[in-house]
Amino acid sequence: MRRVLADSTFLRVYVLLALALLLTFGLALLGVAMVDQVRREHHREQLAEVPMRLLAQRLETMPAEAHADWLEAQARHLDMSLSVLPVEATSLGYFTRLRLERGKVLVQQRNGRGWRLQMMLSGGEQLLQVELTSLSEHQLRGLVALLGEWLVEVPPAERRERLEWVAGISVPVTLDEEPPSGLDPYQLGRLADGEVVMHLFPGRWSMAMYLALPDMSGGDKVSWLSIGPVEAFEPVPRALQLLMVLILLAVLGATIYLIVRGVEARMARLELAATRIATGRLDTRVKVESGDFLGRLGMAFNGMAAQVQALLRAQQDMIRAVSHELRTPVARIRFAVQMVEDMTDDPAIRRQLQGIDGDIEELDGLVDEILTYARLGSDAVNGREMEATLVDCRAMAERVIAALAPLHGHLSIELAEGPEVEALAEARYLQRALQNLVANACRYATSRVVIQVQAEPRLLRIDVEDDGPGVPPGERHAIFKPFARLDDSRTRSSGGYGLGLSIVQKVMTWHGGSVGVDDSPALGGARFTLLLPQRLGEMHRDS
Repeated sequence: MRRVLADSTFLRVYVLLALALLLTFGLALLGVAMVDQVRREHHREQLAEVPMRLLAQRLETMPAEAHADWLEAQARHLDMSLSVLPVEATSLGYFTRLRLERGKVLVQQRNGRGWRLQMMLSGGEQLLQVELTSLSEHQLRGLVALLGEWLVEVPPAERRERLEWVAGISVPVTLDEEPPSGLDPYQLGRLADGEVVMHLFPGRWSMAMYLALPDMSGGDKVSWLSIGPVEAFEPVPRALQLLMVLILLAVLGATIYLIVRGVEARMARLELAATRIATGRLDTRVKVESGDFLGRLGMAFNGMAAQVQALLRAQQDMIRAVSHELRTPVARIRFAVQMVEDMTDDPAIRRQLQGIDGDIEELDGLVDEILTYARLGSDAVNGREMEATLVDCRAMAERVIAALAPLHGHLSIELAEGPEVEALAEARYLQRALQNLVANACRYATSRVVIQVQAEPRLLRIDVEDDGPGVPPGERHAIFKPFARLDDSRTRSSGGYGLGLSIVQKVMTWHGGSVGVDDSPALGGARFTLLLPQRLGEMHRDS
């Protein structure tokens, strides 16, 4: 797994983002829990809004000296602690005080021993504080009765206006002319007797309270006070919370996947372009799609490729020019040698002239090899496409054998039996590569050289084996470098110029293939292998 992450930028980045998503998952759960807690506190404040407004309104309508006695009486009646405190005597935070000044009701838990309710009285100098251990049915009935007493102090026509002073947002408080529906006769009878009736709605997890308000002026008109229904707090179900977080993570994961996959695709194009340049296709350029860091990287890559191509082009042009210039003095030396040879009959001088003529032939061959090497490099640098055709590989091998066999009469150069094989390649260069390999094998073979041509799935393979000393494993990469020789000699006995295998490698690289060397399992010497990829669709079109 560690190796996979190390090799894949996409997986590495995506795993890091997945870890970030897990952290986001935890934070999201924490956020949902915090939101649920805020909703619960808000619900409590809304439930406390009506009774706190009622108590504050009753206090504000009586003289200050009567506050203490009234609060003490209500505390005994409602089984809760009521007090009025100066605002300055309390330690309120900035935001807490700001909420109180805006008329909000604060509900605070007292270390698990009950609740503390606070509301600022008009004028902003005093604070009404209520402390209770729990909310019981007795306290609810007492608060409803207190509200009813306050409303019956005024005629029925003024009760609605007074009720608007204390009505909250989440707890409906209404006055109706008709008795409430949904009550059984027993409950209606209790209402008629002046009791507070509480009605539960089990299916809705809510409750309503009713009280009959008589006309204290002597009339027979009765109004009906309805409080509720008061809905119970319903937290977001855990399953729904988890589902919401999972949906959020899925959307984020898909979005990040698409983003990272896009970056990965652009990086893959850069990798492909670098690979093509490494194989010699120096005309390759990257498409720049934007001005972000990948776009700037693509522009830098294109600039680098153009600079490398320009440098190699200048090098190839220089090599080609020098090689061409060498031909003229070589031709003049050959002409001079022939003239001297025609002018003398001395056997010793003629032997020396024949040696000089051999050296000239070797120099001429070296110039020809350098020109071929430079031409291949120039074609790659300038981005020239191959003129690929279908090549009969066995016929090509037979032509190579026919050309080299007369030069190595002491050797047996054979073509192994096998079916006809056709390959999509540039015939002239592929034959030159095979000829160089066979010539190299003939140079080191003792008695036998074998060529084997075989077609593999989407691949052409040509093996050239000999029974010579082979190539040491430590030298198998070095021999494909220009002018590389295992014995570092330039004697005519060993032959060659150190460019033959370099030309083979350039030809195969240009074709998108490769050349390698190992030990021959059959002859015991060296085995050079040409691997040429084949695109079946193009082969079928050309055929």
